[in-house]
Amino acid sequence: MNDRFLVTGGARLHGEVSVVGAKNSVLKLMAAALLAEGRTTLTNCPEIADVPLMADVLRGLGAVVTLDGETVTIDTPAEPKFHADFDAVKQFRASVCVLGPLIARCRRAVVALPGGDAIGSRPLDMHQAGLRALGAHSTIEHGCVVAEAESLTGAAIALEFPSVGATENILMAAVLANGTTTIDNSAREPEIIDLCVMLKQMGARISGEGTSTLTVTGVAKLSPTTHVVVGDRIVAATWGIAAAMTRGDIRVTGVDPAHLQLVLNKLVDAGAEVERFSDGFRVRQTDRPRAVNFSTLPFPGFPTDLQPMAIGLAAVAEGMSVITENVFEARFRFVEEMVRLGSDARTDGHHAVIRGIEQLSSAPVWCSDIRAGAGLVLAGLVADGITEVHDVFHIDRGYPEFIGKLRSLGAEIERVNG
Repeated sequence: MNDRFLVTGGARLHGEVSVVGAKNSVLKLMAAALLAEGRTTLTNCPEIADVPLMADVLRGLGAVVTLDGETVTIDTPAEPKFHADFDAVKQFRASVCVLGPLIARCRRAVVALPGGDAIGSRPLDMHQAGLRALGAHSTIEHGCVVAEAESLTGAAIALEFPSVGATENILMAAVLANGTTTIDNSAREPEIIDLCVMLKQMGARISGEGTSTLTVTGVAKLSPTTHVVVGDRIVAATWGIAAAMTRGDIRVTGVDPAHLQLVLNKLVDAGAEVERFSDGFRVRQTDRPRAVNFSTLPFPGFPTDLQPMAIGLAAVAEGMSVITENVFEARFRFVEEMVRLGSDARTDGHHAVIRGIEQLSSAPVWCSDIRAGAGLVLAGLVADGITEVHDVFHIDRGYPEFIGKLRSLGAEIERVNG
């Protein structure tokens, strides 16, 4: 927990880097395995800290989970337990995604309110409202979400905001409900599509994935399956932005570039040469990046998870950038750390104004979440001297082989214990 990275600035990153399965998908797919008795196998899984944490959550619910490199196998019992206690879920937000599968399989669920990244409030109101629409009674009691239902019945549900988590929980509850459920204003992220693909392989009846309306016709029973996790577009884009920031040349494989259309277009606006391939893309930046404005929005908008990298790019770009955060209000905590590195930045509500400078200056900085940690490392690569990045356990939760891949691209970085 006290490890830190020492990042030496000045390197231009170049080479090829591969991306495996998405953190934002694999944890939900692991939870979905609770929907069917028997063995579910997931491949192309990222070897990140959150995967064994989710494995512990599932073990606490009676599943047998085996982790073998990039393969995760989950043996779900005929009668899963329904209580996910605080010790299991306190460390990461995605643990709440067991709520939908548990109410579907067990008709009751007790899930401790989860912990996770400090990026702003993420209430469970829409999760609970969706379950209530399906016929469940749901409350918050003694620090837990408590839900129970004699039966679940399909309903027309309209989300106030296209919440990924709420869409996932409602979807996973609806696949075993009686009748048809529609989820309007549903999330459209590639990770939602990936979940739908796996659920359909298990026997679920779903249509509309990738659109703002999901239609789910409940079935009596699902079967276990084998599924390949979709490539991690956030990790892939991190490497693309790293190429632009360091005036490097990086080819990224293992991801569908269509999942990053707006991000790659923004890099073109910043002056990068971008080539797209069937399984990835290449970003090459020869001159100093140009300033570009960013506004975070649900997919297909610019991802909030890439906001710290956008700020890092703006910090060394030529000109002034305005970055607007529309999803998580506390994400601008990252700007405070960028100021330590000499960035000319200020925030005002949902907006950050960054005036780019030629080079940042090294300093000790602290990660507040996974993406802020990665963003600070990229900033360290374009700073003079050696930047100390503290609390890097956050980065371990989302970026597999982070140091090894940076070194393979020419970065000078080391991990120091204690």
